[in-house]
Amino acid sequence: MTLVRRLLDQAARRPADVALVAGDGAELTYGELRRQVLAVRHGLLEGGLAAGDGVLFSVRPSPESLVLALGVVAAGGVVVFADPGAGPEMFTARLRLARPRWSAAESVLYAGSRLRPVRAYARRRGLLLPNLADLQVPGEGPMRHIHVGRRLPGVPRGAVPFARLARGEAPEPGADPDPDAPAAVIFTSGTTAHPRAVVHTQASLAAALDLFRARLPLGPGDVVHTDQLMLGLPTLIAGARWSMPPLFCAPADFARLMRERGATHTFCVPVHLAEILDACGELPPAVRYVLLGAAPAPAPILRRAVAAAPSAEVLSVYAMTEILPVAIASAEEKLAHTGPGSGDLLGVPLPGVGTRLADDGELLLSGPNLCCGYLGADPITELPTGDLARIDDGRLVLTGRKKDMLIRGKFNLYPGLYEPSIAALPDVAEAAIVGVPDPQTGDEEVVLAVVGPPHLPAQLQRTLPDVIDHDALPDRIVVLDDLPRSGRTRKLDRDRLRELVAR
Repeated sequence: MTLVRRLLDQAARRPADVALVAGDGAELTYGELRRQVLAVRHGLLEGGLAAGDGVLFSVRPSPESLVLALGVVAAGGVVVFADPGAGPEMFTARLRLARPRWSAAESVLYAGSRLRPVRAYARRRGLLLPNLADLQVPGEGPMRHIHVGRRLPGVPRGAVPFARLARGEAPEPGADPDPDAPAAVIFTSGTTAHPRAVVHTQASLAAALDLFRARLPLGPGDVVHTDQLMLGLPTLIAGARWSMPPLFCAPADFARLMRERGATHTFCVPVHLAEILDACGELPPAVRYVLLGAAPAPAPILRRAVAAAPSAEVLSVYAMTEILPVAIASAEEKLAHTGPGSGDLLGVPLPGVGTRLADDGELLLSGPNLCCGYLGADPITELPTGDLARIDDGRLVLTGRKKDMLIRGKFNLYPGLYEPSIAALPDVAEAAIVGVPDPQTGDEEVVLAVVGPPHLPAQLQRTLPDVIDHDALPDRIVVLDDLPRSGRTRKLDRDRLRELVAR
């Protein structure tokens, strides 16, 4: 069965149950969710959406965005997730590669990208918005448009209101789309000359959701508090309730809503969890599972999570956009994995996920949850991750990133092999190693950046020789208030860090 079919069938079994609680507290039942998805599907097909048509998707997480995305996939379309804030050049390059025929965006984004005063205001805030209303399909003319929210000046003439689609007729579908056809396109990296986009099918996404549910028990009565689609979807397929926080939710409000809505599960980026614990100190007693992902979870954050939710299982998820999830390890397992050059324990690969190490130690992955490839490129059956790893007693251990390798004479230093051990030391909140190139020798000065009290450098100079390899000892230790991060997942920005610690 396709991913959408499984959700529709689950919704048909419990139409009166609440499926989703929106950021503003509004509730959507399974029955209404099902009806709206089928109505959007029918309306898009009636409006001319053809199988394989790409829909440029610029709608922030909300019940409307969920219904619209599911409706597009149910109709055989492809949801092309695009960030309009990436800048006009990158946006145009991605558009050229994806070649969508439709655009779905919030009315406020259409207005902001078209009205001169609003565009000027956004530009002053560092946001250069493309003109969505004037997008063209090469060789065909203007794109078709769907707008979410009430019509505002700047919404293109003829744009279909989402509200009208969701209110329309909702006939039962006949044959489902091909589960192995593209269903979602997610841009991850690349340059304006060579943008990179991951292509997932309904089959690969369904396999990913099954793996989450196999390790994370979910069912009716559970409440999952997250804004992440890849945890919200297995929640709905399992018949549980998805609690969606509002956009730009403050950490204290995130915790308050967890308590008020009786959350049993939650997902956080490690840095976000630290902010939540700074605001409230502990998590509600009803929470049974805390998932951490999108970035490595330092030992101090794992300890805080365990202390803040003593009755919950704290889990760290290793995943990539191309294949998710890959492995899940408990906080206790990760904290017990210590010692010189211990690396970052990822856990036992989940059932069906194939792992192999290349000759240089790079981790190669395969499995039913692997994407079908990159847009515009040949299909793939095995993914080179760029991560260096080893396998200890069947458990994956991350030892570094190939591109993060530092050169020190004849010694190749992989920061990821040592950072977890350093971060586990007393008084160290976070730790990262970067290299500052020496223009004279080509060697790199190895700089350790830590977050903690001012006395840390002297303390670490004494303790590090017993913790990491001699050749990995830093030339210099710098204390910062915070490590620089970027993106929605708050990933460590090593380029910016390198600039901060350069002499």
